[in-house]
Amino acid sequence: MNIQTDTLAELAKEATIGGMGTTVDREIPVIDLSDFDNRKHEIADALWQASVDIGFFQVYNHGIAQDDIDAAFETAWTFFALPAEIKAKTPMPKGINAGWEFKAQVRPSTGTPDNKESFQLTRPDMIRLNLWPSEDDLPGFREKMLGFERQNWELGMRILSGFALKMGFAEDFFTKAHDPSSDQYQSTLRLIHYMSMEGAKPEDFSSWRAGAHSDFDCLTILHQKEGEGGLQVCPGKDAALKEWTDVPPRKGYITCNIGDMLMRWSDDQLQSTLHRVRMPRENEYMGRRLSLPFFCQANRDAVMQGPLGKYEAITAGEYLTRRINANFAKK
Repeated sequence: MNIQTDTLAELAKEATIGGMGTTVDREIPVIDLSDFDNRKHEIADALWQASVDIGFFQVYNHGIAQDDIDAAFETAWTFFALPAEIKAKTPMPKGINAGWEFKAQVRPSTGTPDNKESFQLTRPDMIRLNLWPSEDDLPGFREKMLGFERQNWELGMRILSGFALKMGFAEDFFTKAHDPSSDQYQSTLRLIHYMSMEGAKPEDFSSWRAGAHSDFDCLTILHQKEGEGGLQVCPGKDAALKEWTDVPPRKGYITCNIGDMLMRWSDDQLQSTLHRVRMPRENEYMGRRLSLPFFCQANRDAVMQGPLGKYEAITAGEYLTRRINANFAKK
C-alpha cells in the first residue's frame, strides 16, 4: 500500500467520526504493573489482549509517585497562568510538535479548533528552536518538566517492551526506537489546558473541548485529575457505531491508549483508540481542566516495518510530520 495513500486513509477515517453518537458502558481493562520483571510475560499477555480488543486500558502500580504527578500538574499551571504575550515567546512552529498553541488544533472529525491551549515539550526541538520559557519568566519550569518527562518515558518503555515481546521483537526493540539520547528523539510531553466553561453560553456547549481523534503515536500515557472528567473513548474497530464510553479519572490509575503508529507497526493487529473530550454536562465540574499526556513517538529515523510485512517501510519522522501538518491550522 502506498505510504501517502494509507496516511490519507487514516485521516479520512477520522473525518467520519464527528457528531454526538451515543454513550454506552464498556469494561475498561485494568492492568497491575507491579513486580514487572518477574511478571513481564503475564503482563504482556494482558496488554496485548486489551489492545487487540479495545485499544485502551488503565495501569496501576505503575511506578510514578502520586506526589510527582501532583507536582507536575502544579508546575503546568504556572505556565498557563502566564500572560499570553509571554507564552507567545515560545510558539509552535508549523510541522513541529513543540511549543505553545492556542486553539490551533483542528480535528478532521469536526473541522473546528479544539477549545484548549497546549504546550508541547519535545526535548531536542526545545533546545534547537529555543522553545523553553526563560528562567526569568518561569523559574524551575524546565528542570521539573524534564524530570516528569523522564518518568513517563521509563513507564512507556516498560509497557512497550511487553508489546515487543508479543510481536516477536527483542524486548528492548521499542526502547532503542525511542532513544532519548538521540537528536532524532520525538516523544512528547504535552500540557493541555481546556478552558473553563463557567458562565458559558448554552451554544458554547455544542462544541468539543477536543474533537474525536486517534493519536499519532505508539502509546499514550495520560494523567488526569479526579473530578475533572470528560474523556470518552471508542475502540477503533467500533468507529462506525459511534458508541462512546466515559473514562472517569481515578487517583493511582493512568489511562493508556494505542496510537496509529503502533497499530501500523503491528500490521493492524493492535487497535488505535478513538477518543475525545466532551463538554461538561449539567451538574458536572465546569471549571478549567488540565491533562498531561505523554506520547511515545519513535525517533524520526526509526524505520517502521511490521512483523507481517503488511505495509511498506516508512520512517517515524515522515509519518508523524504528515499527521501533525494535517491536524493543525496554518499559523
